[in-house]
Amino acid sequence: MNSTQIKSEVATPSLAVRIGKMRLANPLMTASGTCGYANEYGDFADLTQFGAFVTKAISKTPRKGNESYRIVETRAGMLNAIGLANIGLEAFLRDKLPLLEKMHVPVIVNVPGWSIEDYVDVAAELDQQAIVQGIELNVSCPNVKNGMSFGTDPVRLHELVAAVKKRVQRCELIVKLSPNVSDVAVTARAAVEAGATCLSLVNTFTAMAVDIEKQRPVLANGTGGLSGPAIKPIAVFMTHRVYTEVAKKHGIPIIGMGGIQTWQDAVEFLLAGATGLAVGTALFIDPNIPNQIAAGLRAYLGRKNLVDINQLIGALQPAQPAA
Repeated sequence: MNSTQIKSEVATPSLAVRIGKMRLANPLMTASGTCGYANEYGDFADLTQFGAFVTKAISKTPRKGNESYRIVETRAGMLNAIGLANIGLEAFLRDKLPLLEKMHVPVIVNVPGWSIEDYVDVAAELDQQAIVQGIELNVSCPNVKNGMSFGTDPVRLHELVAAVKKRVQRCELIVKLSPNVSDVAVTARAAVEAGATCLSLVNTFTAMAVDIEKQRPVLANGTGGLSGPAIKPIAVFMTHRVYTEVAKKHGIPIIGMGGIQTWQDAVEFLLAGATGLAVGTALFIDPNIPNQIAAGLRAYLGRKNLVDINQLIGALQPAQPAA
C-alpha cells in the first residue's frame, strides 16, 4: 500500500455508530411502515448499504388494516391510515426471516399491540430469533383504535415497557414515542425508567385532509398520520428535547425520524442528539435516498475536518442573537 492510499483511507470519515449492542456501519435505516418486511425494496436500492433495516409492524395475528382510501398526499408530506396491516407473527417468522438474513445488516422489528400481553408475546418470540437485534415497541400509531393509549399515558407506558423488558433479554428494546403529547420528555422518561435501551421519535402527527366536493374526510378512517418534510422542524425540536432532558443523562441512544430527505436534514437530527436516522416518507420518492444521505454525510464531515460522525451527535450549540 503506497502513501497516497494510506492518506486516502485515513481521510475517509467514519459513519459507524452504536445503538446499544448494535453496531451500524452508518446511522441510516428505514422507518417502520414504509419499507415492507424484507425484500420489497430490493430491486430499487442496495439495502445491504443501509445501517439497519426496520420492518413493517408485526402483530401477534394478521391484520387487514383500514379501508381505503388509506393514503393521501399533502403539501410537503403525506397522510396515511394503513391501520397496521400485516401478515402476523407466524407468517413473518416462516416467510420473511430467511430473507432478512440475506441482508447482513442489523434488523429491527416494529411491534404493535392492543394489550400488554400482545406486546409481550410477540417481543418474547422475536427475542429468540438471532437475526433480530432490535425490537421497536410501536406505542404511538394514530391510525388504529386505541393505537396511542400506551404512548400518551406515562403510567401505562411504564407498565408496558417494564412487562416487555422482563421477557426481552437479548435484543435492544426501543420505544417509538408519540409526538401527540403535551411533553414528549415525560413519556420518554417513563420508557427509560421502565427499561427501554433506546428511544425512537417521532411517529406521525394526527391530522386530516378534506375532500371539499364531497365535504367529508378523504381518508376512510377520518384521520391519519402526517409525515414528511412538513413535520421535520417539530421532530428536530422533540428529538433535542428528549436528548437534553432524558437520553443524554441516561446514556440512551435516540433514533431520530420525521421528514428526513437530505443529508442536511440528517445533520440537523444528529446535532439535536440523534444517533440513528430513520427515513420513511422519502422512500416513496426514491428508495435509494438513505444511501445518498450517507454519501452527503461523509462529504460534510470531510468539509468540517471531522473524522467520526459521533462527533456531531448532540453537538448543537446554544442559540445566539444576530450580531
